[in-house]
This record gives sequence, structure tokens and C-alpha cells, in this order.
Amino acid sequence: MDFKPMTERRVFLFLQGPSSPIFAKIADRLSEKGHDCFRINLNPGDQIFWRRKGGYNYRGRGGDAWRTYIGSFIERHGVTDIVLLGEERPYHQIAIGAARARAVEISVVEMGYLRPDWLTLERGGMSSNSHFPVNPEEIIDAARALAEPDWARRYSQSFAAEAGYDLLYNLPNVFLWFLFPHYRRHALSHPLAEYAGWVMRLAGGKNRKLTATALIDDLLAGRAPFFVFPLQLQTDFQLRAHSPYNDQREAITEVLTSFAHHAPSEALLVVKVHPLDNGLIGWRAYVDELAARLGIGARIQFLDGGDLAALLGQAAGTVTVNSTVGLHALQMGKPVKVLGAAVFDIAGLSDQTDLDQFWSAPTPPEDAIRSAFFRLLAAAIQVRGNFYSANGTDGGAEAIAQRLHDRSVNKPGAFIDPPPRQRPAKRTVGLS
Repeated sequence: MDFKPMTERRVFLFLQGPSSPIFAKIADRLSEKGHDCFRINLNPGDQIFWRRKGGYNYRGRGGDAWRTYIGSFIERHGVTDIVLLGEERPYHQIAIGAARARAVEISVVEMGYLRPDWLTLERGGMSSNSHFPVNPEEIIDAARALAEPDWARRYSQSFAAEAGYDLLYNLPNVFLWFLFPHYRRHALSHPLAEYAGWVMRLAGGKNRKLTATALIDDLLAGRAPFFVFPLQLQTDFQLRAHSPYNDQREAITEVLTSFAHHAPSEALLVVKVHPLDNGLIGWRAYVDELAARLGIGARIQFLDGGDLAALLGQAAGTVTVNSTVGLHALQMGKPVKVLGAAVFDIAGLSDQTDLDQFWSAPTPPEDAIRSAFFRLLAAAIQVRGNFYSANGTDGGAEAIAQRLHDRSVNKPGAFIDPPPRQRPAKRTVGLS
């Protein structure tokens, strides 16, 4: 008679995830491996994307009421693991505090550091909260036996699918709000305002693409050195929680002011809007006005669209708060200056001088640490998949469930405790 080894039964609690079926698929696969899976729904959208057993609806208030509820839920169901997206969301911050007080493991799922068809799975947190090593020698040692990742793209997803899932999640939250009357969104803008902004942007998409392509062609054909400064989404918690800035306009002001006073006179700065920006803030107007005030209007190029990879490949360097664009530049061996907290802000990888010095002498990554970093990153905290296609969510769910099941998240050698990065202190003085 054959005996199968006993599986350690664990209890996984899923909190808010992406507007995608991937969390339910992860739970299906964990259940097949002998684990129990629950979900706490905080709004109608959460319910829609959890069409399986184990769902509980929380309709109470946030703050202390939510803290009491989540603590009691963890104890009542014997929760051993929590899986979530967006660790800095207020509901999640309270849940993480309650979980850690009860020795519950936290796993964070996000869009991949290695775009376009990778997902991030980190134990404990990301950015300032990341346990990924920051010491170059530790990274090189941990990656010594790891092979180069297969960079060939396996999965693709469409903008239409992403937009459709977003509508399916957010519109019920708007029109069926009374089902969860005390729920408070973490986003800065109302969903209908964001959609209105998107409609306006889509209407001018063709012209923006033509303009962006012509600008990139001019930059690549020109003789002037140029730097790239990719903007992030104003609502992005990488900016809100893991940077010294209270508002992205503060970052823009610092970068343009430093460029005006310290960059070589022949250099240009390309400010690129995020491809998913909703257009509710006039970034171009802010950049143009500030550049004119600083006397560098002719040296600042504003880019809305176009082939970013082509631009990064020829840029003198990239300045970023903590955008994953910095990772793409590093993969190309290009200098990157990080202004916030980022998993890739590591000596020998990103430029460690101050911003004022970066413009004149940008330092490219060292080959040994760059190679080791990407091999370890891919092996330890990345999986192949995406959020918005059937095969991408199947592949991602299978890989994530397997890593959670066999406790291989952040392995091999990519978990340093306590987290080795500092959370940047917020500025006490805002925009002038």
C-alpha cells in the first residue's frame, strides 16, 4: 500500500487583491493541496471576484471596529497566512498589525518588478518593507548557483481586458455602495472621475502617439545627451508611502531644480507621463510652467506615450522616485538614480551619489551585481503570469500557490530580517 506524506494544513486568508480572478484561482489551487482558504470582502467588487466558498462580508466601519473584527477572525479560523495586494492600504495596514501580533505570515502579491509578464510575490512586504537583501555581497552569494532567467515572453494581456476588469470591480462599488455603507476607498479620486479622465485621454490617443513617436525619433537622432524622468501614478503607494514626497509635484520640482542648476548645459531632460495616468492632473502644464520659471524651458521635453525602451537604451541616465522603469534601465546597463525606497536601490547597482552630482557623472551598474540581482530577483520573488488574461492568471496562480504551499517565497537567500531598507521620512514642507 502506498502512503502519501502528510501535508501541513494551513489556513489562508485573502484580503483585497487586483480586479482579477487570480486570487480565487490561487485559493482553488491551495485548496487542492489540502489547505483552507477564506476571503473577507470589503465591497461589492471584492465579492464579484471571489465566486467560491469561504467568503465573508465585512460591512462595519474601519479603524478600531475593523481591527477588532480581523483579530477575532484570525483567531476564530486559525489563520496561518494572509495574502493581499496593496499592503499600505489602510484596511491592510490594520490587518497586518493584527496578523503580526498573532504570528501570522504575510505574503504580498503585486504587478511584477520584471514587466510585462511577471508577478511579484514577497514575504512580509515590498519597497521599504521588503526583506530582499541590500548588501551586494549577500546578493552575489545567494545568486551564485542560479541560472539566467528565461526572459522570453510567455503571457500577454490587453488594455481592453484590464479596463473591463477595472469597470467590473469599481462600478458596483459606486452604484451598490449601500451594500457596504462604511467602506472607504484607498484611491485619491472617485472612480467616475477617473473614467471621465480616461475617456478624454482616449479621445486624443492617436495624436499623442504620433507626437511622442516624432519626439523620440528626434531625441535618438540628435547629438544632445538626455536623461529620462518617468512620472508615476499620483495614487501609487510606491510614491505615497515609500518616498519622501507628499505629492508627485514635489518630486518634479526637486528634479527640475537640480537639473537646472547642476546638469551640463547641453543636456536635455525628458519627463514622461505614466501610460496609465488618468489625466486629472495637468502634469504638462506644471512641468512647462516650472521649467520656464527655472529658465530651462528649451531643455525640457514632455513625453506622453511612445517607445520607452528605445529611449532608455540611449539615455545618459534615468532618474526615478521608485518606478519599475528604473529596473528596465538597469537591465540595459544604464545609470539609474533612485529618490525613494526601491528594491533595486543597491550599491553597485543604482547610482549612490546625490542627485546634483548624478547629472554630470552618472554611474552605470556593475556587471557582477547587476547579473546577480536579476537572477536572484527572478528566482526568489517573481513568478511568471499576469492579472488580466486567462492563461496569465492560470500560470500565475499555479506558481504562487506552489510557492505558498512549499514555503519557498523569498528563497533562496532573499529574506533578511529585519527589513534592511529605511522608510523615507516625509518632508515637513510641501509645495510652495
